[in-house]
Amino acid sequence: MPQTLKAIIYSVSDLAAAKKLFTPALGVSPNVDQPYYVNYPVDGIDVGLAPGGRSTGAVAYWASADIVKSVRDLVAAGGQVMQQPNDVGGGKLIATVKDADGNVIGLMQSPGAKTA
Repeated sequence: MPQTLKAIIYSVSDLAAAKKLFTPALGVSPNVDQPYYVNYPVDGIDVGLAPGGRSTGAVAYWASADIVKSVRDLVAAGGQVMQQPNDVGGGKLIATVKDADGNVIGLMQSPGAKTA
């Protein structure tokens, strides 16, 4: 399992309202502000807002040099794939796996990192 936390993503139903709350709360302006994603750099961790309004709560995304292997390892340990590795733009891959209690584990592979 990767050991570096890279991002925490909040699923929101109203991106504009969420930006109004998160911008002053985090004390920084977004460095990505698109209709499909808003990102705030906070102490080396990306705090993101993603429209969609799924009520899963925030998802922490852990860095992975090989996201396919990381997903495979988590499934072998009893996890269930929620989202297979998927390119979300610019070569960045994300995936999610949930544990037996329904907790969501996010994985993120940066562009140019090794793939399986």
